[in-house]
Amino acid sequence: MAVKRTPFIAGNWKMNLDHLQAIAFVQKLAWSLADAKHDFADAEVAVFPPFTDLRSVQTLVSADKLELAYGGQDVSAHDSGAYTGEISGAFLKALDAKYVIIGHSERRQYHGETDADINAKVLAAQRHDLVPVLCVGETAEDLEKHGASAVPVAQLRAALESVDASKEIVVAYEPVWAIGSGQAATPDQAQQVAAALRTVLVELLGEEAAQATRVLYGGSVKAANIASFLREPDVDGALVGGASLDIDEFSAIVRFKKHVGA
Repeated sequence: MAVKRTPFIAGNWKMNLDHLQAIAFVQKLAWSLADAKHDFADAEVAVFPPFTDLRSVQTLVSADKLELAYGGQDVSAHDSGAYTGEISGAFLKALDAKYVIIGHSERRQYHGETDADINAKVLAAQRHDLVPVLCVGETAEDLEKHGASAVPVAQLRAALESVDASKEIVVAYEPVWAIGSGQAATPDQAQQVAAALRTVLVELLGEEAAQATRVLYGGSVKAANIASFLREPDVDGALVGGASLDIDEFSAIVRFKKHVGA
């Protein structure tokens, strides 16, 4: 029996926008989305600002009762202690964050995060009732050497070791070769990997949890291609990078969801 999963459009701001710029951006984004509410009523929208912006975003979302979720771009594997520069999941939860991105390709590449590190962070997120947005994906070299799904599947298995299957997890497939390149994967490529990931989720979490888990695509997502991805049965949304910093473009990505299958 088919399970209806609420589409999820997530905007990763990366290291962009200070807290004042974040306030102005979220206000404008909320107005833009409110103007087109009927076009995306069945989608969930979230933003992932830098840590220094989160308190400002929380205040605005709470005060104006905005229908916008938010989360952190990373989380420490540790709950507290002598870990300079780290951000505890407890801190994110205290700011009412719902989500946290874990295992983004930039963290893997530039900060040397291993599968074991990422697993520890997923477990930390679950300890603090944060929903991990777990990123997996292959480089161009991986793609040529191992094929499209081998590396993402291996990363998923390692990241979900000992997780609580009763708690929500979001998986984001982000082919590293597509990120920021302007050349997205094809919908068929995204579906192939998303389906392989869901098969592994069934094995690791059980059928019910796996069918409820949203699998996103990330990598040069824009308004012009989002609908083609969302038509695929195992692609449930998008992790949007650069386009999430353009209010008009990001709003168009969210609104385009409504026309999937039309």
